[in-house]
Amino acid sequence: MLPIWQQEDNDMDPRTPPERPREHALSASLLARVFHQPSLIYFNAVATHLSIREAARRLNIASSAVTRQVAQLEDALGIELFLREKRRLRLSPAGEILFRHSRRLAAPMEAAVSEIELLRGVRAGSVRIATAESVGLSFLPQLISDFGKRYPRLNLDVSIISSAEVVERLVEERIDIGFGFIAKPPRQVDVAFRRDVSIGAVMAPDHPLAGVRNLTMAQCLEHPLAVGKPEISIREVIEPFLHSSANITPPLVEVNSIRLLVELALGGHYASIMTPIGAQNEIAAGRLLFRPLHDDGLPTNRFGILVRSGSALHLAPAIFFEHAKTFFEGLSLPGAI
Repeated sequence: MLPIWQQEDNDMDPRTPPERPREHALSASLLARVFHQPSLIYFNAVATHLSIREAARRLNIASSAVTRQVAQLEDALGIELFLREKRRLRLSPAGEILFRHSRRLAAPMEAAVSEIELLRGVRAGSVRIATAESVGLSFLPQLISDFGKRYPRLNLDVSIISSAEVVERLVEERIDIGFGFIAKPPRQVDVAFRRDVSIGAVMAPDHPLAGVRNLTMAQCLEHPLAVGKPEISIREVIEPFLHSSANITPPLVEVNSIRLLVELALGGHYASIMTPIGAQNEIAAGRLLFRPLHDDGLPTNRFGILVRSGSALHLAPAIFFEHAKTFFEGLSLPGAI
């Protein structure tokens, strides 16, 4: 596998040699000076966004400058820090080690600068957020709007990803706060606020299942059904019930988008298996109905606000966390238990 500096890219400096010399790597006693140079700042930006172009945009510099600085850091260390697979950038094992430690070194200073600037009123602090799609479609817009009115100087960086990736980014310290569905969080992640939510079928009011009491998966499988693909967290929960509820599972529509599950239910032909989170606006408006499933042994899906274990949030993320926690504590979640 080739390091990124040996592959063609419009951002790469054409003068960069195809193979970087490693025989001049610095000794351990001299490496400390490198870690106070721009190369480490640029490395952290590329490692955070896994994109040279995005790192350059955030730093407001040329992509070629980012490439040269990271190459300089690789030369000093004598090892590749990034690899590319099918045009996708990823950290090498050495890069993962450096990023893990460099973030811990940089975080206190970044927090100090952020808090000082908040006091000065010069610019905003920043909060990095990642959320599962259903939360991003439903509660998050209102939460962010309320927060923005109250704290106009705080910037929010929001990513819509799977619940599994939310956890992954928290573990890697690439985000401050996550929203997602998780059954057993790893030890590096705390569920700071949690609520169990029923799994059921979302359907149009005139759907044949709309009047069924104590709805089961087997009854749902007698009709056209839409379900999430395995990358959506709810699929892992319902998978055993999909296979055990019928001898022959009828054709399913499998999608990787909560929004598409909602749209399919709105069309009237399909019932979609999901929690009501992601469809509560349509449910509140009467355009969709939610019917919980009553299969024996079907667990609830656990929604939570996620943070890293063992580390206090800096000022801006802490302000957002308290706002989010208060918001969800006062919210009536459809299907919540």
